[in-house]
Amino acid sequence: MTLQALMYPAKDDTAEHWQLVALHGWGANAADLVGLAPYLQLPQFAMIFPDAPLPHPQVPGGRMWYAFPAGWDFRRPYDFQPQADLKASRQTLIAWLLALVQETQIPLERTVLAGFSQGGAMTLDVGWELPLAGQICLSGYRHGAVAAPKQPRPLAMVHGSFDPVVPIDYAHAAKTALEKSGQPVIFHEIQMGHEISPLAMGLISEFCEDLRQGR
Repeated sequence: MTLQALMYPAKDDTAEHWQLVALHGWGANAADLVGLAPYLQLPQFAMIFPDAPLPHPQVPGGRMWYAFPAGWDFRRPYDFQPQADLKASRQTLIAWLLALVQETQIPLERTVLAGFSQGGAMTLDVGWELPLAGQICLSGYRHGAVAAPKQPRPLAMVHGSFDPVVPIDYAHAAKTALEKSGQPVIFHEIQMGHEISPLAMGLISEFCEDLRQGR
């Protein structure tokens, strides 16, 4: 299994290119995020937006990385790790990211992996297996216990104080667990709901440019 993706090319041909890979949330698709690309103002980044591998059961054209249990919501804890569809998506995403390096000729060391909501959870899940430049978790959460990273790297979390879908407590818990595992976290709690606001887009751009410029 492979992933279909939309690509937004780097606009500046005078410098060494980086890439930003952004994973959409549950029930969305790549087209839901690609429209943000010009507003991020990252001319030296190619931006790639893959579709999750599984069709969403209720949303026409929607995709998902894995299913949520019937009737479940974020008001009660749940360990996603044993789910077979999550395990399959994890393997598919890692294989696709490794193949992407061959396609774009941009190494993982110049790749930032980001994700929103369920995509943010996937970012936290698979990122530790790869030598990425950095990771961004937007309105995301943990799938379960957090393993120590093989290679700590800059990690930013952005979450809304008023998120009605993934409560802010999930972000606080993920931050604490990640830091205990040895992974430092740049944490931004901002006044928004379950969304990628203009302020959040500014934080994404700043994080990526700081990485590129070695700040």
